[in-house]
Amino acid sequence: MWTNWVIPIVTLIVGAVGGFFAGVFYLRKQLERMQSNPDMLAEMAKKMGYNLNKQQLNKAQQMMKKQKFK
Repeated sequence: MWTNWVIPIVTLIVGAVGGFFAGVFYLRKQLERMQSNPDMLAEMAKKMGYNLNKQQLNKAQQMMKKQKFK
């Protein structure tokens, strides 16, 4: 039966597209929160192996505010 092949393929494509858009939405929300919360930004930098001082943290926050995530 051709439906045994078509339905799983369509389901896989729809799930992948839906997951992609959900991931983009989640990432944008996280980046918007980091703009207003320097502690989150510092925590993310620390997880990536960077230790930011206050000046670097302020500069990174200003750069993020210039970006439009919407």
